[in-house]
Amino acid sequence: MDAKNKPLVWLHGEVKTPPFSQTARIEAGFLLRRLQEGENLSLPHSRPMPSIGSRCHELRINDRNVTWRIVYRVDPTPS
Repeated sequence: MDAKNKPLVWLHGEVKTPPFSQTARIEAGFLLRRLQEGENLSLPHSRPMPSIGSRCHELRINDRNVTWRIVYRVDPTPS
């Protein structure tokens, strides 16, 4: 992994029915890569979720007639 990229770690979860379309998977991967590179996303792609926890956000992926939501947390890069 490049030193400038943050690690991406799946803590828990699974995709339930219906599965992501190929377009939604590509968009999710693109947005997750931007987060991994340290970019801060905002609406319409992401919004803070302080009710879940500190540094928690919701990533929104529009897919046909459904909006997928991926909850993520951004930790500071260790020095």
